[in-house]
Amino acid sequence: MDTYHLKPEHMRAPNHLTREEIQKSLDELDGKIKILKGRVNATTADSNHTYHEHIAALEAKRELIAQKLGDEEDTQSKWTDLREGLDKLKNDITNLFS
Repeated sequence: MDTYHLKPEHMRAPNHLTREEIQKSLDELDGKIKILKGRVNATTADSNHTYHEHIAALEAKRELIAQKLGDEEDTQSKWTDLREGLDKLKNDITNLFS
C-alpha cells in the first residue's frame, strides 16, 4: 500500500520549463484533479482514502506552475517593452541628426 501522502505545503513547481511544457503540466494536473474529484464522489463517507488531501496538493502544485506561466509572460513583456524603447530612442537619434 502506498504510504506517501501528498500535502499542499510540500508541493513545488519544476524549474526551467518551456511555455509548452508548462501548459502541458497544467492540462495534466487538471485531468488528475478531475479524476480524483470523481473518485471522492464515488467513495463512502467512512472510507480511509485521502483524495481530499491529494486534490489539495495537486491544486497547490497547479497554482505554482500557473505562476511560472505568468512569470514567463511578464518576462516576455519586459523584453518587448525594452525593445520598443530602444527602437524609439534610435528613431529619435536618427531624427535629431537628419
